[in-house]
Amino acid sequence: MSEQSNGKQVVVIGGGPGGYAAAFMAADLGLDVTIIDLEPNPGGVCLYRGCIPSKALLHCAKIINDAEEAEHWGIKFGKPKIDLDKMREGKNSVVAKMTGGLGQLCKARRIQYVQGRANFEESRLVKVTSESGKEQMIKTDYTILAAGSRPATIPDLLIESERVMNSTSALQIPEIPKSLLVIGGGYIGLEIGSVYAALGTKVTVVEMTDGLLPGADRDLVNILAKRMSTIFHKILLQTKVKGLSEDADGIVVTLEDAQGKSRKEKFDRVLVSIGRRPNSSGLGLNNTGVTVNSKGFVEVDLQRRTSDPHIFAIGDIAGEPMLAHKASHEGRIAAEVIAGNNVAFEPRAIPAVVFTDPELAWCGLTEAQATAEGREVEIARFPWGASGRASTLNRSDGLTKLITDPTSGQVLGVGIVGPGAGELISQGVLAIEMGATASDVGLSIHPHPTLSETIMETADLIFGHGTHIYKPKK
Repeated sequence: MSEQSNGKQVVVIGGGPGGYAAAFMAADLGLDVTIIDLEPNPGGVCLYRGCIPSKALLHCAKIINDAEEAEHWGIKFGKPKIDLDKMREGKNSVVAKMTGGLGQLCKARRIQYVQGRANFEESRLVKVTSESGKEQMIKTDYTILAAGSRPATIPDLLIESERVMNSTSALQIPEIPKSLLVIGGGYIGLEIGSVYAALGTKVTVVEMTDGLLPGADRDLVNILAKRMSTIFHKILLQTKVKGLSEDADGIVVTLEDAQGKSRKEKFDRVLVSIGRRPNSSGLGLNNTGVTVNSKGFVEVDLQRRTSDPHIFAIGDIAGEPMLAHKASHEGRIAAEVIAGNNVAFEPRAIPAVVFTDPELAWCGLTEAQATAEGREVEIARFPWGASGRASTLNRSDGLTKLITDPTSGQVLGVGIVGPGAGELISQGVLAIEMGATASDVGLSIHPHPTLSETIMETADLIFGHGTHIYKPKK
């Protein structure tokens, strides 16, 4: 513990990126901290069953795709041989290394780690039940709820079959199926579907709305969707799944199109990825003063306080967006508030990243939000066909977009689609948080030749001064 204990006992329920960030900050601020989690080390869904294993597999997919792309430059590789056991071993070793490291960080900070399931007996008393059934009571001054979320399900489509997977079981890569139906065109379905497609599976995506990634700006999504259409076997929009049944060699799926016509198709496996639900049930919250809304989220204020003065909530359980980095920042805020610091969670921009190929990322105000709010904005777009760096990568299928205030020039939102968009978007977050204007971004010298230049050049387009695009200001 880096500071002398101030005597406050803090329990953190959940050891994911929100929970362990909160616990580490609380310990660093001198609080006596206990983490309760079912896993042997911190990590949560993100490290054990979500972000980290999926990105390890997406890296494998990228290697395969890059080898295929190399033919453009006259470099030919043979058909890849997939050692599925070794791929799983590599993914699992990354998870073990990272979660083990977090366990060591707990010990270094003298945080008590209790493995088990937590349940409130009352606001300041938590019962922990181990896997063997052993119970212990922990008294606490404050609790930070960081219980996370779980894959959402469709009750009408629940059947007992190993062939029907969710986002957790799909990451185990039990086999390389010949065909896979992905139910849901959101980021989880597209990411996992991309992995299976790279491994050779014929992937079909079904989405009930009229486009992939509902909620993201269409000009960005359209570029991604164009490439996805070359990777996936089929993308079925405005199509519903009406039923699943299993026969001897697959899952028979009943699909209904926008005109109400039904048909049946058979797939080796089905992935249900329709979103996530907060883990607000089963915690004994009825024994506390915590308020849970109709969507299952715990209600919190700007300091992440719940309606119970002894309980805070962060991360997926405390509302959208359900993102690990949002949870981490909330956790640090909650810890600081408990320590007595006057802080609040008031981000101007929370980045969202879809780790497909190309990646798609955005932060701050979107064009769709501006339109819905009737807000006047100025928008500039820089297509990557004009980027020298993108050309050297043979990846001109990208776009950088800036949304600014037409009066002040302040950057309000940034959207990027293209290879590496998930890394580039941090520059947009910094610009928005610092209150930068398009002029500030345009005057900031960017290295050449890089994809980051597209952000600078997009800012220049606001004033009609783009170097590599001739588009005078009207």
